[in-house]
Amino acid sequence: MKKRHKLYLKLNLMSVVFIVVSFISVTLAWFAYSGLADVATEVNVKAWYIELSQYEEVVSNDISITFSDIYPGMTPVEEEISIKNKGDSDAQISYDIVSARLLDVDEFTVDDVTTSPYVEDLLSHDYPFHINMTLSKGYALESVGESTFKVSISWPLDSDTDELDSYWGMEAYSFEQGEIEQNTIDPEYQIRPSIKVVIRISAEQYLEEEGTSDYAYNLGDNILFDVVSNSRCYEVSSTCLSTYVIDADSKLSDSYVSLLPDVSGSYSSGVFANYDSILSSLTSTWMVDYQSLTVEDVLNIISNNITSSLLVRSGLSDMIIGNLKYAGRMTTELNLAKSYSGYYLFSLEDYSFLNRSSCYWTNSTYDGTSSFAIMNNTTDLKLYNELNTTSCEVIPVIHALKANLY
Repeated sequence: MKKRHKLYLKLNLMSVVFIVVSFISVTLAWFAYSGLADVATEVNVKAWYIELSQYEEVVSNDISITFSDIYPGMTPVEEEISIKNKGDSDAQISYDIVSARLLDVDEFTVDDVTTSPYVEDLLSHDYPFHINMTLSKGYALESVGESTFKVSISWPLDSDTDELDSYWGMEAYSFEQGEIEQNTIDPEYQIRPSIKVVIRISAEQYLEEEGTSDYAYNLGDNILFDVVSNSRCYEVSSTCLSTYVIDADSKLSDSYVSLLPDVSGSYSSGVFANYDSILSSLTSTWMVDYQSLTVEDVLNIISNNITSSLLVRSGLSDMIIGNLKYAGRMTTELNLAKSYSGYYLFSLEDYSFLNRSSCYWTNSTYDGTSSFAIMNNTTDLKLYNELNTTSCEVIPVIHALKANLY
């Protein structure tokens, strides 16, 4: 039997410091618009500001989030920052990791070589503890717009990384004792947290650029779409389907949007070997592009929940899926799940548009005898390996041209 370790890493010990660099609290940003007839023309300007708040209280530009302790088997802890636009211009919101220090063992500074996505991926997956972060929306509309930045930290008890647990536990103890000794020698010495991550949250004027989030198509938005006229419709019928946006973060530069028809509807079922023929039959009268639902589609959606979207492995602790955006990470994640004969559980409440009582297929194989399917798991939803000989529903994904939805 593997020896279990319950090793405490103090998070007075940990500080996640958010440096907010632009348009925060009562700071006003003024944008002048072009079109002057002459120098005497009055400039048309709009004022706006972003207010960051925590626990419904306005906070300062530097936001410190601390946790009491972190250890194997801890309940995942989440903190969130509410971002509100109280001004009269739309804003696009983003975040970047500036630096990260883990004890005195590893330290990263984001520069031309080391990128923010790279460091975020490391923090999410490459240590026995996992630090994940997410932004609910990449924009905040004028006057009433909001977005939420969340950060979570977790440490599975039985994660199959006992050696790493022991190493980091001992390093944490040594680091803490060293800091205490320094403070004893010099009372003015400021004891450093064991883990420090500096984040920059940026708010800018909303511009129609390639990387800007498209506020017309949010994950889970309901859209009525006619698959024959290839356009938006306004009353459900045999061709006007109730659909849901399944793109995790649709961009203005994306010409198409992925729409999943209401999964509770009536579809054709069959074994996995007949997936393609069933899909073709269901869409035979459609005049719109369509595609298969894949396991990658589903993981891109559910991994945004950084506290309760879990990889479940037999004999080991459940593990938060975490960030899957970095190049190659999706493949690594799926290989990990398969190596443990694992499956995924995710929130029924958060992802109700994926809820169906009976199973339905993705067009992604798990191994030689099973493929990924989705079904209701009573209190949550399950993305799992279903035998290819089982009869599950096949549900097409509409690949809709945005120009046809206006």
